[in-house]
Order: sequence, then C-alpha cells, then structure tokens
Amino acid sequence: MKLVTSEQMRNIDREAIDIKKIPSLELMENAGRGIAQAIIQSLFYNINNRKVIIFCGKGNNGGDGFVVGRYLFQAGCEVTIYYPSPENKLSVDASENCNKAKKLNINMHEIDSIDSLPNNLAADFIIDAVFGNGFAGAPRGLLGDMIEYINNQDITTIAIDMPSGLNADNGQYEGCVVQADYTFTLALPKLGMYVSPGRELSGEIKIIPIGIPDDVTENFNLKTDLLTTQKISSLLPSRKPDGHKGDFGKILCIAGSSGLTGAAILTAKTALRSGCGLVKVACPHSILPTIASSVTEATLAPLPDVKKSGHLALRGLGELLELANDNDAVIIGPGLGQHYETKELVKRFVARCDKPMIIDADGLNALVKFTEILKEKRTQCVLTPHPGEFYRLTGNKASNDIQKRITQVSSFAKEYGVVLILKGSPTLIADTDGKVALNPTGNNGMATGGSGDVLSGIIGTLLGQSVSAYDSACGAVYIHGLSGDFGTEEIGARSLIAGDLVDYLPEAFQFFEL
Repeated sequence: MKLVTSEQMRNIDREAIDIKKIPSLELMENAGRGIAQAIIQSLFYNINNRKVIIFCGKGNNGGDGFVVGRYLFQAGCEVTIYYPSPENKLSVDASENCNKAKKLNINMHEIDSIDSLPNNLAADFIIDAVFGNGFAGAPRGLLGDMIEYINNQDITTIAIDMPSGLNADNGQYEGCVVQADYTFTLALPKLGMYVSPGRELSGEIKIIPIGIPDDVTENFNLKTDLLTTQKISSLLPSRKPDGHKGDFGKILCIAGSSGLTGAAILTAKTALRSGCGLVKVACPHSILPTIASSVTEATLAPLPDVKKSGHLALRGLGELLELANDNDAVIIGPGLGQHYETKELVKRFVARCDKPMIIDADGLNALVKFTEILKEKRTQCVLTPHPGEFYRLTGNKASNDIQKRITQVSSFAKEYGVVLILKGSPTLIADTDGKVALNPTGNNGMATGGSGDVLSGIIGTLLGQSVSAYDSACGAVYIHGLSGDFGTEEIGARSLIAGDLVDYLPEAFQFFEL
C-alpha cells in the first residue's frame, strides 16, 4: 500500500479525471458511498435510527460529507447536516451533492455561526467533512469554529479523508485540529496520518477505495510504502509440517560483554521465540556462565577475552568466521561493548562474512568513521540504528521532517547497498534500491532498554529462514511493534519492558495465522 503526500494525491486525482476521464462527481459518489458502507459494516451492527451529525466545509471534502449523509439517510439514519453560508460559495461538486441531499428532505442547516447550535449535541456519532487532503495553515472563521465545536462534543467522531486541520504531509497542525476516533481516508493513506501528532489525532484509520485505476497510481512511481497486515502475512515463511530444526534457520548471535549480558540473552531468546530452529551465542568466555544459565535452549561458543576483560578479542576472528559459515544468518553487535579490539574484530568480520547479517548497537558503533567497510561486504546486510546511532554513523541528525527523513534513509541505503532500519516514531525501512517503507505498529511503551535487541532477534530469524533482507526487516519491525501493542493493551505502556516484547511475540505471530 503506497503512502502519498497531498501533492501526490492531487496529481493522482487529476490524472484519473483528465486522462482516464473519470468524472469528479463519480469519484465523490464512490467516496461517500464507500464511507457510508464502511460505517454501517464496521462500526454499527444496526444503523437504523442512529443519529448522525455531519459538518461539511465549502470544498470537495464537504461534498463527500453530503454524499455520506445521503447514503446514511437512505440506510435509516437520522441525519443532520450543517454547512457554511452562503451556499453559493460551495465548490461545484459540493453544491451538486448539497442539492441532492436536500431533495431527500434531510435535515440540513446553512449556518454563518455556531452560536445557534446547542452546547451539547445528541448524536451517536459526528462526521467531520470540513477540510480534507491538501489543507495547510490555521483554520479560521466559521470553519475553525466548527472544528472547535466538534472537539467539544463528547461523541464518537469520524473524519473524512483527514482530520480537519491536519497537514497531510507532516502530521502537524496550526491552531486547531479535529481529534478523530476514526479516519476514513480516500484512495490511499496520507503520510501525515502516521506521524505524531497526526497518528494520535487520526484514531483508527480505514482506507476507502474510490475507483481510481491501479495503473494511475503506478504511473507516479511512488517510493514510500505503508506496511500492512496483508503485506507482512505474505512474506512470512510457512512451516513445513514435517520440518526439523534445521529447516527453520540457524542463527549465530555475536553478542554480549561484561555488564551487557542482557543484550545477548534478549536477542537469543527472541530468535528462539520467533521460530528459529537453532541459535548459537558467540560471546567472551568469561560471561558464558551468565548467558548459559539464562538461555538454556541456545548453544554457546566461548571466544577469547581481551585480557579477561569480558570483551571479544581480535584473535577470535577466524573462529567467528568459521562459526558464521555453519549458520544461515548472523546477528552482530548487541551488548558487545566498545573495547578497541572488539571494534576492530567487528570491522574485519563485516568485510569478510559471507552470510546475511544484522548489524546492531555496538556493531554499528564499531563502524563509526568506517562506513566504507559496508561497501566491501559480501552479503545482504541490515543495519538497525536509532537516531543517535544514525547521527554517529553519518554525521547528520535524523531530520524531524518526515519527508526529509525518508530521503535520508533512502540515500544511505542506496549509497552503501544495505537495508537500513531507522528506528523511531514512525520506524522507516529503506532498501538498497532506495524504496522506503513506514511501519504503523508500536507505541511509546517500547522506548525501553533492550527493545532493539528484541528487534534484531526477529530480523535474524526471518533472515535465517531465507526471507530477503528487506522483507525480513519489514516483517520484523511490524511484528516487533505489534508485540508492543499487544503488551501495552494488556499491561500499559508505562510498565512495558523488553522482556515483555518477547513474551507477547507468540500473540503477534498468531495474529497472522488465525
């Protein structure tokens, strides 16, 4: 599912109308009918006699609102529509559908002020059709008052296309914005609805087809995807009914150091819980007992310490490369520490390893000022920086502007030939060809130590099961976030810890198997 900016959506609409000769009124009719059907089918078991109040703006978003009102009225709802005076200022298509609604004797009110409205409306839900895609700036006058009025009602609110006042490009707003419980967005999801605060303001998002042909969208070569349940379900590998542990991937986890054993433990546990057949943890000899007692299902490979410091020594490189050759994928970095010998080991390993690998945490720190090594790699590679690690790697801060951030991750992935996961809200995944996916799952409860180690374990499992690096990254990020969502729903964001993410992984995976 492609994500669009407001300009991209306008251009797609324009091509559908001008090139494909689809009348704009037909698209509006499709939109309104689709929203009404979605309301009936997904929100209310029995729509008959439900009271709905619709606030329409002057433009085509208001026109969509008139169409929705007409279909809900015909389905048995008690519909009231408020729209701005004077009526002759409505857009051509909105005016056409306003007149159609009037012919059905729907309860309609042309208003020039909200002062005549009661302080508290009596309705089952409100529909916001004031502003749609393309609005920018601060809502003013009557339309701004409508937004404030909607927010003051303690009634379920459904936004058409976008919460009115929200910027479709960046998720920001000026002045006031509708706080929607649901947003029924038209044709394609808008980028700003997946970036805070737009993410929170949009509520539950449903995408409504409006009859734009697929080839119109394809003509625009859109580069940003929204990860969906359907997409992730399609890329998860099936499990052979008669499979043995060797069929489900063998992972080498190079992780852990003195004081950072938890990272190795979390990564290994996650890989096992994600369905990996065999997990081997390669760690400094001195910390082996701690890891062995915590991850009894994994096998261990003790490696030389730097003078018994609890950090991997460079002289263990040859053994590590041999171990890698016996596995299907490698995770390197969680909890390795930043001893200079360990950093040198990481750099040489990355350049010489022949197996697909994930570089995380201290593995990334080892590459600071040495990112050119990535161009020497021999295999698929996934990098998983948070914004701080991204800054250290590139010398550039991850932009707060979502479109610029997308450009940053795309450029880095293409330049170095890696799959890049830039963690955050939202997390972005860039492929070697520059395409980018945005992940809609997850929450702030996951902002806790060890969360990244859990992500690496999921990626490693998928990569070890012959899923491509990009698909492994996309699948893992989505499932990781879903596990966090299930955990937060159960115990709350405040109390969520990384171990909980591991505990809720079975529920996250089962979500795709029901």
